Parts: sequence; C-alpha cells; structure tokens
Amino acid sequence: MMSNRSTDSLFQLIKSLHKAEKRHFKLYIKRSSAKEDLKIVELFDALDKLTEYDERLLLKKLPSIQKPQLNNTKTHLYKQLLASLRDLKSTDTLELQLSEQLDNARILYNKGLKHQALKILERAREIAKANGKFNYLAQVISLEKKIETLHITRSIQEKTEKLTQEALEISSHIDRVTRLSNLALRLYGWYTKHGHARNEKDETGIREFFKEQLPADAFQLTDFYERLYLYQSYTWYAFIRQDFLMYYRYAQKWLDLFDENEVMKKVEIGHYIKGMHNLLNAHFDLRNFQLFEKVLKEFEAFSHTAIAEQHDNFRIHTSIYINSAKLNWHLMTGTFREGLKLVDTVIANLDEYALYVDPHRIVVFNYKLATLYFGSGDYNTCIDFLQKIINDTSADLRIDLQSYARLMHMLAHYELGNDEIIESLIKSVYRFMAKMKNLTVVEEEMFRFIRHSFGVSPRKMKPELEKFLHKIKHLEKSRFETRAFAYLDIISWVESKVYEKPMAEIINAKYHAQRKRRY
Repeated sequence: MMSNRSTDSLFQLIKSLHKAEKRHFKLYIKRSSAKEDLKIVELFDALDKLTEYDERLLLKKLPSIQKPQLNNTKTHLYKQLLASLRDLKSTDTLELQLSEQLDNARILYNKGLKHQALKILERAREIAKANGKFNYLAQVISLEKKIETLHITRSIQEKTEKLTQEALEISSHIDRVTRLSNLALRLYGWYTKHGHARNEKDETGIREFFKEQLPADAFQLTDFYERLYLYQSYTWYAFIRQDFLMYYRYAQKWLDLFDENEVMKKVEIGHYIKGMHNLLNAHFDLRNFQLFEKVLKEFEAFSHTAIAEQHDNFRIHTSIYINSAKLNWHLMTGTFREGLKLVDTVIANLDEYALYVDPHRIVVFNYKLATLYFGSGDYNTCIDFLQKIINDTSADLRIDLQSYARLMHMLAHYELGNDEIIESLIKSVYRFMAKMKNLTVVEEEMFRFIRHSFGVSPRKMKPELEKFLHKIKHLEKSRFETRAFAYLDIISWVESKVYEKPMAEIINAKYHAQRKRRY
C-alpha cells in the first residue's frame, strides 16, 4: 500500500483529506465552474474511490479524459486542491495569516494603493514581531522599504531611520538563528545516520565540530528561537556522546522555554512535541521511572488538546511519540508480555500513517517490537521483525540499529538452538559490525563466548556464563561500551541464564529496586 501511494503525489494528497476538506473543495470549485473544472471534479471523485493508484483503471473510469490529457488535468487538480486548502486553512496557522497579509499588501501596492498596503504591512509587522517570526518580518520590512524608497508617502524621517535600524537588527538575528538551526540540524543528521558516537574518533570529531560551529556569545542570547536552537544543539550533542545527564538537562531546558513562552506552544507546536519526545527518551536512558511516568501522562493529556489535534502532521507525530514511549516503558520495566498487547495498535497506526512516517521511525519501531518479543521469549516473531530491518536496503539510516538488529537476530537463533546456522551468522554479523565500525569490547566478548559455548557441555555451561557475566559487568559504565547495553540489555540476558530466570523477571526486579530512588 505504501509503495503504491507514494508513487503519485496527487493520490497522496487526496487520500490525506478529511470529509470537511473534500466538501470544501467541491464548494470551492463550484464558485468558478469553468468547463475544465468539471473534468477535475470527475478526476477527484475517481481517485478518491481508488484504494491504490492504478492509471489504467483510472482512465477506464474517466471516458471524458484521454491519456494525453491526464497529466495536465492532474496538475490542474493538484493546484486547485492546494488553493482550496489554503482558502480553508488560511487562519489555522500564524505563518499562513502572515503570508496572506503579505500577499494582500503586494496586491494593493501593485494596484497603486500604497498607503493601504503600508497599513497592512504595519499590522503584519506587529504580529510577526510579537511572535518572533523574523523571516516574515524581514519580508514585511523589505516591502515597506521598497515603497518608501520608490514613492513619496509623506513618511517622517523618524520612520525611515526606524526601518533601516530594524532591518539591520533583523538581519543579524536571522543570521544567528540560521547558524544555530544549521548546527542542530547537522547534529541530528549525524545521529540519524550513525546513532551514538562509536569510539574516541567519533567523540573527538563531534566535539570539535560542535565547538567550531557554536557562536561565541551563545549563552548571552535571549530570543526564543535563538535559545530553542541552542538547546536543541546541546540536546543532540549530548545524546550522540551518550552524556545522558546533559541530554536530560537540555531536553528539560527545551521544554522549560515553552513554559516561559506559553503562546509558542501553538506557534511552534512541532518543536514542543519533539521536545516532549526527547525529554521522555532522556528519562528512559537514565531510568528515571517516576519522572518518565509523569511526563508521559502530561504528554498524553496534551495530545487531547485542541492545539495538538489542530493539524494532521502534529496529531500523527504526537501519536507516534506516545506509542514509542509506551513501548519504552515496557522495555525498561521488563513487562514484555504486557507490552505485546500494544503491538497490534502500533502496527495499525504505522499502517494508517504510512504516508507520513519516515523510514528512520519505521526502523526504530521494528527494533523496539523485536526487543519486546525477544524479552518475552518469542524468538521466531522477534526474528520476523528483525528481518524487516536487515532486509531494508532503501535508506542509509541508523547503521547502529542495522548492526544490533543483526546481533539480536544471531542471539534469537542461538536461543532457538539453530546450531546449523549459528556459525555462519557469527561470521557474517562480525564482518558487518567490523565494517560499520560498531564493534566494542562487549560485542567482542559476546562473539567469543558464543563460539566457545559450542564445545562446552550443558553441565559446564553455567561457570562459563558466570565468567562471561563478570567480564562484561565491569564494562557497564565504560564510556563507549554503553551503546551495547542501551540497544540490547545483554547483562540481563546473561543473568537470566546464570540465575535460570526469565529475562523479563531479571529486568523487572531491577526496575522495582531502582524505583525506590528519590528525585
């Protein structure tokens, strides 16, 4: 379904429409019903009824449209749909309102009504300034300067000086925001490709890059957007380096910024939602169980507010992040079987949102679901989910998850006693992880143990497991070994063998012991 829909932009757009949006489109077209518009309505209805995009079937249903006409008709329909949505949604976001004000001012200016245009620009300037929309403010002032420069508008000298000074300040501000947002974006891009820093070389490279790109006056900045991108940059920087305490502190600063500027929760809802997601991840990484529960409840309550439900994009991402957090809860508390009750809902939501979910998010969900099945002892289903990651060659994303998916896949076969393929799996997984520079001491010890275990009799296995546990236990706090424990709780897996208890029981006991911590 996803591949068929993703091949045609018009089909995607129509399938994303709600009933009210479809109804508004029909009314919008009727206002100016030219003859060719009747064809685009027929095309709209035909596409709306299709479950998958099929051009041959579409042409059969549309005898009034010949194949050579189809592309032009589709293009016309696409433009009219966007115009209809703009008409319907013009007051939904501040950005659309400001764009409309700018468009109106340009129309009036081109008609020669310079003073009317200036009045609209004055109002737009105040709105943009009040909400920190400096990119729009720059466009507003640019048009104001153009009018003042080309025409005598009886503006006093004071206004001219004010405009020029404001233009300089805005230009400087936009430059700072651009540099900080570029830094945040590039760090996030590094993470989505590689995951956490793998070794000293990665760590040094990230640290030097961050130091070079961070503005010298970063902590003297007071504007909302400057601070937002500064905190985001530090959040990604800390997360990549696995400095989870710093990660938590800056994710919290990110959210605190919105609490200080309540109006921005509506203006920049996407950034607020992403901040909530990162704060939950920070509590997950630090095993702050009580704070995790508290923030998740707040996030769920927020998801039912009018702001969160206003736009499809943010409603979808809120749902995805909450599902991810719920899975994380079961992973860190060892309640794997209870977590399996969420699987059908998660898969249904991913299917429903197939048009909108990026490949990176799909990989992460498949890995979490595989981990749930591994922890609950259902190794065959675990392997099914891991195969989706291993066989996905469409995107160069999350090399770390690609590596650990193969490692968990090998362990699942080991648990199933599939000795005939284990030896070849050990070789192929080792080669892959070495090639991707994802091998740490923990993985080296793991490969060594599994190879060695083939020649050990069952009654001598327990002492070998205890030796293995001792070797990796002291690495738990090591800087570059924490990756292995973050992706796969190998210590709890070995402990389950040593103490002859289910892995879920081992992790759950740790959860109850750690939950007693006070914050």
